[in-house]
Amino acid sequence: MRVKRRLRLAVIPIGIATAIALAGCTPTELNGFLPGFTDDGTQATNHTEMVSGLWVNSWIVLLAVGVITWALMGWAAIAYRRRRGQRGLPVQLRYNMPVEIFYTVVPLILVLGFFAFTARDQAVLETQYDNPDVCVTAIGKQWAWDFQYNDDTADCQAGDKAVWTMGVQAQTDAQGTVTSELPTLVLPVNETVKLKLTSRDVIHSFWIIDFLYKKDMYIGKDNYWSFTPTRVGEYDGKCAELCGQYHSMMLFKVKVVEPAEYQQYLAGLRAAGQTGDINKAYDRLQNFPGTGASTESEGKH
Repeated sequence: MRVKRRLRLAVIPIGIATAIALAGCTPTELNGFLPGFTDDGTQATNHTEMVSGLWVNSWIVLLAVGVITWALMGWAAIAYRRRRGQRGLPVQLRYNMPVEIFYTVVPLILVLGFFAFTARDQAVLETQYDNPDVCVTAIGKQWAWDFQYNDDTADCQAGDKAVWTMGVQAQTDAQGTVTSELPTLVLPVNETVKLKLTSRDVIHSFWIIDFLYKKDMYIGKDNYWSFTPTRVGEYDGKCAELCGQYHSMMLFKVKVVEPAEYQQYLAGLRAAGQTGDINKAYDRLQNFPGTGASTESEGKH
């Protein structure tokens, strides 16, 4: 009874101290110091908070397990230490069934729990919009990005009204500061967006850092990513898959703007003549079977 009473007396102040500490945390701290949040807690997309929640709660559980484990290790080292006057080895135990059941069942519960919550959130992240407001094809290439704003949003296909931009590799000075204009993906705020991700040459990975998500880009297989930008602003993006000599220079920007400004941007591209399906002049895989490439020279090599 005394032990239970002492435990209760210890748990109460610890709980109060924890509540006070959490109440004093900023939104940045509550979201595990991850990017994608403003000082008032506004998230970058409709999925950002879900990703940070999975990350933070996983670390809280792991920290709790660690604290309990460290406490038990310390208690065992102190309680079963060699006392003055003792000689020889302590009593040796082959096993302790309750303890063995405990350290078998608890890790199993943790693994199943992490799997369940991860699968739940992954199902949401991987659900694609059937008829988004905006569908953009993002094309990775060594070592820059092309963006095509498709007019057929249902199938993410380019028609006569589609517009595009072609990016070039980032340039830096001796200090590593980017000195050139980066390829820029423009998106409207609070409108559903579907990205069609593909590659011109090797495997790339499309990563918008503040959106807390990245996805690989393959040759001959399109990937998709659906989300809704919820905050106007400018965000950094980069390739997250080692893709060659200038992988570190494969940078881009994402600008989330008001819908009216987004339409003005598309109109500017249309006025510049950057319309229709994106120019494939730089596609180094035009000689793949089925692309219509000439086969006359095949026997010469």
